Amino acid sequence: MATNIVREHYDPILGTEQNDYMLKKFQSEHAILQQIADGYRYYFIQINGNNIGFIAIIPHSDCMYLSKLYLYKHERGKGYSRQIIGFIAAQAQEIGLHAIELNVNRFNPSIRSYEALGFQRVRAEKNDIGNGYFMDDYVYRLTL
Repeated sequence: MATNIVREHYDPILGTEQNDYMLKKFQSEHAILQQIADGYRYYFIQINGNNIGFIAIIPHSDCMYLSKLYLYKHERGKGYSRQIIGFIAAQAQEIGLHAIELNVNRFNPSIRSYEALGFQRVRAEKNDIGNGYFMDDYVYRLTL
């Protein structure tokens, strides 16, 4: 699921080579198992019994970090993101956190969706992920 969604969405933004590297580094079975061992929570998003995407979140010191929110292309624009952010907000508030934070590639058109959901840009980051590649991101935060 992740491979299909990520290739379709990020190949045009990052290029196939960097995207392949990132899939192996962050979306391989080994990487996901390690993330779960480190405290990440993965959830499949289902509508009428069909998987339409997934999210991964992890509590940080002062916020819930949204590591992944992936929806199949044909499911975007249907209002699911608002429901998903509501679910994440409830998860955050349940453990006493009052914000959601995420990184998004600065060239990702999904930025408009996050802003429409109330997220505000708080900073830019350029993180070296190895092999000569960088994640050139904005960090967005939603105060709950």
